[in-house]
Amino acid sequence: MTKLLLLIAPVALVLFSCGSGKSKQAASEKKGEPMENNYQVELITVDPGHFHAALVQKRMYEQVSPDVHVYAPEGPDCLQHIARINSYNGRAVNPTAWNEIVYTGPDFFAKMLSEKAGNVVVLSGNNKKKAEYITKSVTAGLNVLADKPMIIDPDDFPSLESAFTSAKEKGLLLYDVMTERFEVTTILQKLLSHKSELFGELKAGSREEPAVTKVSVHHFSKVVSGSPLIRPAWFFDVRQQGEGIVDVTTHLVDLIQWECFPEQSLNTADVKMIAARRWPTLISKDEFKGVTGLDTFPDYLQQDIKDGALNVFSNGEMVYQLKGIYAKVSVEWKYQAPPGGGDTHYSIMHGTNCDLVIKQGAEEKFVPTLFIENIKGNRINDFRAKLKEVLATLPYDSLGIEDIGKNSLKIDIPKKYRVGHEEHFGQVTAKFLEYMKEGKLPDWEVPCMITKYYTTTSALKLAKGK
Repeated sequence: MTKLLLLIAPVALVLFSCGSGKSKQAASEKKGEPMENNYQVELITVDPGHFHAALVQKRMYEQVSPDVHVYAPEGPDCLQHIARINSYNGRAVNPTAWNEIVYTGPDFFAKMLSEKAGNVVVLSGNNKKKAEYITKSVTAGLNVLADKPMIIDPDDFPSLESAFTSAKEKGLLLYDVMTERFEVTTILQKLLSHKSELFGELKAGSREEPAVTKVSVHHFSKVVSGSPLIRPAWFFDVRQQGEGIVDVTTHLVDLIQWECFPEQSLNTADVKMIAARRWPTLISKDEFKGVTGLDTFPDYLQQDIKDGALNVFSNGEMVYQLKGIYAKVSVEWKYQAPPGGGDTHYSIMHGTNCDLVIKQGAEEKFVPTLFIENIKGNRINDFRAKLKEVLATLPYDSLGIEDIGKNSLKIDIPKKYRVGHEEHFGQVTAKFLEYMKEGKLPDWEVPCMITKYYTTTSALKLAKGK
C-alpha cells in the first residue's frame, strides 16, 4: 500500500513504477498550506484501464485543477495511463501541465472514497466494475464522468437507475462520454433531418427496412496518440469488457435517440426490442500477442478458445422500435484495418423526400462523408437549390454541394470542421464542465441515458435467449 506523487516534467516522457516511492507534496500546496485557487473541478481518475481515460486530459481546461488524483491497482494499466499523460505534457505543440498524484494498492477504491481528493470521478476501464464504481462514487457525494458503457450486464440496470436517482437527490452529475455527438457529419445529418422542406418526414420503416440504420466497424489493433495501442488482456474477455452489443452500440443507440428525438425525454416504454444476435471475432495467438504483448492466453480466457482461436463476442446487431420508429444498430470488430483505414461509421436516415447517408469507406478515403441520396422526383436542380438554401441557415459556413450521379448529392465540408475522434473527448469534457457550472444536466439527458442502457441490455438478453 503505497502512494506516489508524480510532478510531471513537460519536456520528457518519464517511465516509472506505479506504487513505488513516498508521498510528496501536491503542486497545489505550498509549505503544507493549500494554495487559494478558483478551480471548480478537481478530477479523480479511478482504475484507468482504457486509453479513453487519458484522452479526457489531452487538453487543459480553465476550470479544472492541474492536480489529478489517480487511484488504481498496480500494473501495466496504470503505467500506460501515466505514460500517455506524460506524452501530452511533453509534446512540442500545446503541451499540457497535468500533475498526476498516484495511489496504488489493493484498497485503491476504498482509499479514493475515504480521501475524496476531488469532486469528479473519471471512469474508463474494466466495464465489469463500472456499476459498483458509479454507485459507490455517487453515494460518497462525488460527480461522475463515465466512459461508455456504464453497464454491460442486464442485472446491473436497476443499480444504474438507482444511481441516477441518488445523483439527483444529492445534486450531483452522472454523465457518460458520448463523443460521436461531436462528429460534424452526424451533426449535419441531424440538422438536415429536421428540415422538413428538404428531408420531409422520417419514415416509420419496418423490420426489414428500418427507418434508421447505424453500423460501426472497429479494430483491435490501432494507433492512439501516435503510438501503437497496447490493450490489456481483459479487453478480450466479454465478461469484463462487455459484448459488442452492449459496448460500442451505446454510441449508436445514443445517436438514434439524439437525432430522431432531439431534447425529448424518452423512457423504457418507448422501446420495443424486435430482434438481436451476436457472433464472435476469432483472434489467433499471434494476433493476441500483437495487441497485448502476451505470449499466451490467460486462464480466464481459456473457456473462450476453440480450435486454437480466441472467440470474442465483440459483434452484435439489434432491430428495435423507438416511439414507433424502426431502427437497426450493428457493430463489428476486426483485428486490423486495411492500409490507410481505421474505424468506420455508416449511417442512413430515410425521409419521405430523400435519404441522409454517412459513409466512411475506401471510396471516401475513410473520411466520414455526408450524402443526400434517392432524391424523390427528377428535378435535381430544384432540390440542389433548396439544399443550398437550407445549408445557409446552419451554423456552418462554406459548406459545398457536389453532384454524385443522377439522384445523389455530396456535402463538401471544410477542413476546419474536421475534428478527430481523440479531440472529441475534450469537447465532451468541455460540455460536461458547462453542466457542472450550471449545476445540472439538461432535463432530457438522464431519462435518455436510462433508456439507452435499457435498450442495449435488452438486446443482449434477447441475443442470448434470456
